[in-house]
Amino acid sequence: MQFKHPEILYFLAFLLIPILVHLFQLQRFVKVPFTNVAFLQKLVLQTRKSSRIKKWLILATRLLLLTALIFAFAQPYFSNYKENEKQHFFIYLDNSLSTNTVGEKGNLLQVATQEIIENSTEKTSYSLLTNNHFYANKTASELKEKLLKTTNTAKNSNLADVFLRMTNENKSINSPTKNIVISDFQNIKKEEIDNAPKNTSFVKLVPGQKSNVSIDSIFVDDNGGSNFNVHITIKNQGNAQKDIPIAIYNNDKLLNKQTFSIEKNKTTEVTFSVVKTPVFLGKVAINFNDTYGFDNSFYFTINANEKINVLAIGKSNNFLQRIYTKEEFNFTSSSLQSINYNLIDKQHLIVLNELENIPETLINSLASYTAKGGNIVVIPSNKVTLPSYNNFFNKLNTGKLFSLKSDSLKVTTINYNHPLFKNVFEKKVANFQYPFVKTSFNTEFKNASNIISFENKQGFIKQVSLPNASMYWVAAPLNKDNSNFTNSPLIVPVFYNIGKHSLQLSELYYTIDKQNTIDIDTQLGKDEVLSITTNKGSFIPLQQTFQNKTRITTKDLPLVAGFYKVQQQNNVLRNIAFNYDKSESHLDFLTLSEANDITISTSVKNTLENINNENKIQWLWKWFLGLAIVSLLLEILILKFFKP
Repeated sequence: MQFKHPEILYFLAFLLIPILVHLFQLQRFVKVPFTNVAFLQKLVLQTRKSSRIKKWLILATRLLLLTALIFAFAQPYFSNYKENEKQHFFIYLDNSLSTNTVGEKGNLLQVATQEIIENSTEKTSYSLLTNNHFYANKTASELKEKLLKTTNTAKNSNLADVFLRMTNENKSINSPTKNIVISDFQNIKKEEIDNAPKNTSFVKLVPGQKSNVSIDSIFVDDNGGSNFNVHITIKNQGNAQKDIPIAIYNNDKLLNKQTFSIEKNKTTEVTFSVVKTPVFLGKVAINFNDTYGFDNSFYFTINANEKINVLAIGKSNNFLQRIYTKEEFNFTSSSLQSINYNLIDKQHLIVLNELENIPETLINSLASYTAKGGNIVVIPSNKVTLPSYNNFFNKLNTGKLFSLKSDSLKVTTINYNHPLFKNVFEKKVANFQYPFVKTSFNTEFKNASNIISFENKQGFIKQVSLPNASMYWVAAPLNKDNSNFTNSPLIVPVFYNIGKHSLQLSELYYTIDKQNTIDIDTQLGKDEVLSITTNKGSFIPLQQTFQNKTRITTKDLPLVAGFYKVQQQNNVLRNIAFNYDKSESHLDFLTLSEANDITISTSVKNTLENINNENKIQWLWKWFLGLAIVSLLLEILILKFFKP
């Protein structure tokens, strides 16, 4: 029990006064002579005993009356917190796309928002964290204003980051804090919520439907004719479905439509044949009512063919010409003697193919070229001049080349995690026909990672990271007298992807809330910047300007799926498409049985009501006032009806 005015309890000390008065009160008895002395003595004894009991009863009722009045004025109450202590709620509200679906009471996010508003009180301060905003120390009315503006977003929050934010916020607040996590717990494992701060309540938003059909991915192939094929992968989570309509558009123009059926918990592929156009703004849409609607549309773009400029300097070799075809690359081959230095800055990739010596003029040009973002592949000759190569590596500040070794080695190890091999292999290959080299060079490079390695774990092909570019080092000459690597299937994905990574051409589509890198083949003026625009607005992405390209990076924007344009002032350089992260379509939710030691409610209203009831103050002053009145009535009854 606590008191609003505990200082009034000091008045309890005054209860000693009536007690002392009672103990020291003297009453004189007058003796009257009477003939029957025995009878008189008995009467006196009975009167004194009855009078003493009545006085004790009156004293008790008066003490009870005064005590009850003092307690009533002190205003006692029962509560977990002090009456003048303001409570603080930290609420995390998951407003990801997966909460934009219908539950038992309606739209999950809207119902949760409304129930928070209805159960908030002005006696409590609130901090609200969503996936895209944070509002600290708001009153109930301010919280309502923020909640009414909360909508679904493509951004996601990691629960570990949410708990860290809660912990840091709670440390900065002096008042008691209660944490509330409101989410559908999509793609969440039990271990993630085990690290929740103390005093945390969980509310699970449960979607009504348990099935979902979504467009998972798209790829395009060119059959060499006047059409190209669009392959659409459809994913079904739930029961089998039949005759679902699907359509393909070029911008807003309907091109074709069909229906498809899909088995329970399976994927299927739908293909459209589309007439080639220089620029294609593709949209695929399925017409189906299921758990989520945002994944029923998918956007992709096909731009006018952009080619990557590749210059090979040194020995003529047919394997480079076969890899860098004219459909995708502008491949140029030049001997060291006939090189046109004016072409160097216009290249996206330069291959030094078995040069015996690297002249000082070429070294300086290549150093300037890499500083501006150009990539280089270095394939040494077995007759290299070590001082010239080391002069080149010293200029790039990469490391050192050692003398040629005549040990025959097999190429046995593939770094499947390297970006060059992304989506190249369906599975890891343990045994394959190993290429070999008869001679090779040892090196000592900084910031190097192995792409392919020899059997002795030394790197055969390495990527050396430069400040603004990459150098790819091949540890052995690739002529047929020294190696059969040019006949190996590995050579195509390695050199092809080195070329492709030298200019990040636009993909068919990009994923929202992921880091995306796009190279634009353009040169900007001194104060010029590229912008990404749509009909509803524009933003300036992070960008880096090189000699022969501009690299833009997106992460936090955009947040809405659709078509966008990369513009240089009013000139449209490229069309790009963004889609929502497909993990938002997964019907993978944390179940109550998985969270054994944690209570997860399914009602925001009940959770907030329970917390408010726990913090509710139960005032007791009325009970003590009633006790004082009862004591007064008892005293009156004793005085009136108790006769000694």
